[in-house]
Amino acid sequence: MCGTDGCLVKCSSVPCATPENDTKDTSTTINLDHGDPTMYESYWRKMGNKCDITFNGDDSLSYFANGKSLCWFLESKLEEQIKRLHNVVGNAIVDDYYIVVGTGSSQLMQAALYALSPADQLEPISVVSATPFYSSYPEVTDFVKSGLHKWAGDARTFEKNGLYIEFVTSPNNPDGVIREPVVNGNQGKLIYDLAYYWPQYTAITSPANHDVMLFTISKCTGHAGSRIGWALVKDKEVARKMTKFMEISTIGVSKEAQLRAAKILEVVSDSCLDPKMENFFEYSQSLMTDRWKRLRQVVMANDFFVLQKYPLKYCLFTKDFCESHPAFAWLICKGREEEDCQKLLQEHKIHTRSGRRFGSDLRNVRISMLSRDEDFNIFLKRLMTIQGPTNGN
Repeated sequence: MCGTDGCLVKCSSVPCATPENDTKDTSTTINLDHGDPTMYESYWRKMGNKCDITFNGDDSLSYFANGKSLCWFLESKLEEQIKRLHNVVGNAIVDDYYIVVGTGSSQLMQAALYALSPADQLEPISVVSATPFYSSYPEVTDFVKSGLHKWAGDARTFEKNGLYIEFVTSPNNPDGVIREPVVNGNQGKLIYDLAYYWPQYTAITSPANHDVMLFTISKCTGHAGSRIGWALVKDKEVARKMTKFMEISTIGVSKEAQLRAAKILEVVSDSCLDPKMENFFEYSQSLMTDRWKRLRQVVMANDFFVLQKYPLKYCLFTKDFCESHPAFAWLICKGREEEDCQKLLQEHKIHTRSGRRFGSDLRNVRISMLSRDEDFNIFLKRLMTIQGPTNGN
């Protein structure tokens, strides 16, 4: 409501997905193609009005933020809370880094590609990532058919001499594996996509300390609709070029979205430090652990699928050994090489993303683990009914 006292923005409540109201039509297709993080609604519903912020009618009129950052549209409150959260979690170094805010990490990928691509090259710089790679990398790289950069496929088979850019996604999307650079070259420029390097998904083994690191609030807190991402950039000139890309493409990032994100990150940090609050990451890790346990039980029972296994690692945040519980399940159908796992699951009204989109084969699919309870429960029930080909047929 907007009146003389300002505009109050709340973390909206949504219908709770519980067994009592689990009434979705059994003929409805469950969409697990996207990593839509609606699983987190239950936590934020518990937080009530802790995320409420008020905007007055005369707020945010200027293009310019109130801070002194190189990224001239970065709100100082968001910058402060980004640094605070990384220090609380211990997943990234923030001292002596420039922060560039973007409309989600997708826009920051484009900005990083622009900033790292030489303008004086005779041909576009090659962009690679090891398979299975995030399915959006080829599209993001080639969508506008830029003369600066061009998708060159699997980093493992890349042998071209000269400059290149490698996306290093860790934990990896789609398979959740911890990644290092693959191309053995001395002229490479690396973009570390660390969207899932948070305690609910994987052990925090050390603070990341790379030249360009990308994060997004969508996979950290679940607020995908706020469209806020940020880059930690070591080199001033790279940060300046990324900021210029944002300036030309969107003239900055919504101040309201930034300030809401700042408040949300503040609550997350508070929950980690205040024993009276329910720790966001412990709550989320518990949900992910339970979901992965139940999925593995179903997969083991039907003996037609295979799931990625993850080693135990010591987490500096939880002070305990833990196994990864990625945001996506990388499911493999046993049997013939031509087995189309996406088609098989689609026949059972489970919509997933084919391994082909990730540079892999048809036997693989990526399945979101971040849906509401209702959808996840239906997914498990339908998966249990799938039987593989019997011997002799």
